[in-house]
Amino acid sequence: MKYPGKFVEGHFIHRDNRFIARVEIDGKEERVHVPNTGRCKELLIPGTRVYLQESQNKARKTAYSLISLEKGNLLINLDSQAPNKLVREAYEMGKLPFIQEGPLKSEVTYGKSRLDFAYPGGFIEVKGVTLENKGMCAFPDAVTARGTKHVYELIHAIQEGYAGHLIFVLQMEGPQLFSPNYQMDPAFQDAVEEGLSHGLKIHAYDCQVKPDEITLGREVEVKIGEQFYDA
Repeated sequence: MKYPGKFVEGHFIHRDNRFIARVEIDGKEERVHVPNTGRCKELLIPGTRVYLQESQNKARKTAYSLISLEKGNLLINLDSQAPNKLVREAYEMGKLPFIQEGPLKSEVTYGKSRLDFAYPGGFIEVKGVTLENKGMCAFPDAVTARGTKHVYELIHAIQEGYAGHLIFVLQMEGPQLFSPNYQMDPAFQDAVEEGLSHGLKIHAYDCQVKPDEITLGREVEVKIGEQFYDA
């Protein structure tokens, strides 16, 4: 997935709210759009080098969107719209072997939720992951009642005879392990564990990331109940 348009480099200053941050670009402070409403507190640190897409819409209130940033040796993509696009792209390229027949439909209502994808015989929910520590990724970075609800909807679908898949897209390259973040949100892990007992399939993939590009990479090992934060 290649982002169109021009990209520039900057340094993060401050996040004003979920959607707006201030970034220094060529010595000038700019208000920029943050395409991720997650907490991201461990990433959006003053002085962090960031990469921004210049908007083609001259009427937009912000001229740039913050797409990726550096964390040590990692380049992390922050775009919360990217994971679903990557899953569809991978499906269209035949890289999701667990989906053997299509078509793949987006934003499908099931029960009381809207799940990311449906295909004949099954449902898929996708979660983007930006939280990393010492080669391990975890989700969520804050309590997610919505995410937990989605897992229970997948369990319901499985009980009705459908397949259920939960895909975690690690928006960086190189992590060796993924686990639900029980220290942050025990209810989410409880839902995942219950899902596994009913046949829910869990997948995690890392990504190849450039400032202006992201591609779904290799499958990463999933372990349930691993401690993410140091004791």
